Formats: sequence, structure tokens, C-alpha cells
Amino acid sequence: MQVIDLSHPMTPEMPVFPGDPSPEIRVVASLENEGYVERLLTLSSHTGTHVDAPAHISPHGKTLDALPPEAFCGQGEVVDCRPLGSKPISLGFLKQSGCMSRPVDFILLYTGWDAFWGGEKYFSGFPVLTPEAAEWLIQAPIKGVGVDALSMDPIDSENLPVHNILLGQSVLIIENLANLGKLPARDFFFSCLPLPIEQGDGSPVRAAAIIGL
Repeated sequence: MQVIDLSHPMTPEMPVFPGDPSPEIRVVASLENEGYVERLLTLSSHTGTHVDAPAHISPHGKTLDALPPEAFCGQGEVVDCRPLGSKPISLGFLKQSGCMSRPVDFILLYTGWDAFWGGEKYFSGFPVLTPEAAEWLIQAPIKGVGVDALSMDPIDSENLPVHNILLGQSVLIIENLANLGKLPARDFFFSCLPLPIEQGDGSPVRAAAIIGL
């Protein structure tokens, strides 16, 4: 069995969505003074590698604490979107890639954008699903769609069409994934378990894939 970490490290200097607060990590107890170590974390619910609950954008969507643990794990499939560069991820491209040719729980879009993590390029130019492609994905009984980029919609989008399509049908969104290039296209178990935050609209996650389970 092999476990692949799909999350970015959480640091005060990490990239955040423009306008979101940067995380603060402060030592409040030390071995020298209190005999134990403890840190105070101050961060947005959508910091770093995180999951969007339906309540993030849907007025009647479920919150994190209303979803069972099994909603955040299952069989995964990687779609290699790198040949597109910055072009949209269209329905035609998904079909040509063989996406969802057999039952799967999570579709992970491998754009390669995690290579730009920490630099200005990370914030723009990443490919996103077209609304038509998103509408096609929700026709299957999938649990979530993930991407190794900042957002499922363009950074300057005001209407967030892909967020609305997916979350509106209770399909989770996982953003800022990493290391998708280390995964096989299929036959792996994916997990993105969040904190069970009361009325939670989202949460950082330690996403991981298990191969050979």
C-alpha cells in the first residue's frame, strides 16, 4: 500500500485567494514555559488545500457537519489536462480523455498548476471546466471534483458558474490539490476529510490517495 500526500503545507506565507486573509500561526505555549507546545491558528475556511461544501454557495446546501465521512472519500480518477495549457476544460476534452468510462466517486483535474505554487503565475491562467462540462459531470453519481489550481472558476469570475453547477447538485469541490502527477489515472482511493465544523461552508483538508489498498 502506498499513500500519496495531495496537500500543500500550511504556512503563514502560503498563497491565498485574493482578498482572503493569510493564515496566522502563533505559538501560545512552549516546552520551556508551559512544558508543552500549542499553537493558535487563525485562518479562512478555504485556506490552502480545502474542500467546498454545498453551503459555500448554495442557500439550501448542506454544511460540513451535515455530511457523513463517506461523502469525502472513495474511488478517484485523474484527468490529465496539461495538454490544454490555459484553454478551458471542455466537454469534448473530457469525453476524449475517457473520463468516467467506468464508475468513480471523485474526478481530479490534473492541470500541473501546483508547480507554480508560491509564485504569481499560480493566480491566473489556470484552465477551468466549461459550464457544459460541469453539467455533464453531475449527470453521473459522483461525490466531488478536485483540481490542483486556485479555483474551479476563473479568478475574476463574478457568477462562479462551475461552483454553482457542482455545489448546486451537492458535488463537492476540492481546490489547491498537489502531486496529482504521482497518481495513476485510476484504481486509487481518494480522501479529503475535513474538520466537522458546525455550519461549515468549507475546511482545509489533508487530501491523500491510497494506491494498492
